Amino acid sequence: MIVIIDYGMGNLRSVQKGFERVGHEAIVSSDPGEVARAGKIVLPGVGAFEDAMAELRHRRLVEPLLAAINSGKPFLGICLGLQLLFEISHENGRHQGLGVLAGEVVRFDLPKGYAIPHMGWNQLLIRRPAPILEGIEEGSQFYFVHSYYVVPADPAVVATETDYHRPFCSMIWRDNLFATQFHPEKSQSVGLKMLANFASL
Repeated sequence: MIVIIDYGMGNLRSVQKGFERVGHEAIVSSDPGEVARAGKIVLPGVGAFEDAMAELRHRRLVEPLLAAINSGKPFLGICLGLQLLFEISHENGRHQGLGVLAGEVVRFDLPKGYAIPHMGWNQLLIRRPAPILEGIEEGSQFYFVHSYYVVPADPAVVATETDYHRPFCSMIWRDNLFATQFHPEKSQSVGLKMLANFASL
């Protein structure tokens, strides 16, 4: 069973519909017990880092989420769901994340002519061929909308980079842990291919 974690932030139904379109059932839940029983976990999210962490704690979702990751269950983080995996975010202050991965979340510092947020279609530069990238070609276009990006302490977890003035980490992969800065559920056929790959792990 794929469980999409509902902590009150994010386009949950879009992610659920994406899995349905590739023939896999996914449920949306804020129940810690259902998260604990899930076969695969998806953590989407749009919004502020501090608020997201507060909601995860309030709904008692942190412990089952971390237990699922540590047990080896496939995990997919999307957008804010990627950023929350890291130790620290500098969004509107300094805030502690889940600490699954060492590193921080920082704001784009760009020259004139580059808009913030980074919004729209951009290419993936594949650094490590993660299993959920199977059948997805180098340079494929995915949909982004974000003002902050992750800086992993260990470059070995970087699966893809994307160039926006300079390259930034757009996807991580470590063992059962996958997370993207882009939105596969908004990325048409290539995004659906990625969701199908994840569901088939």
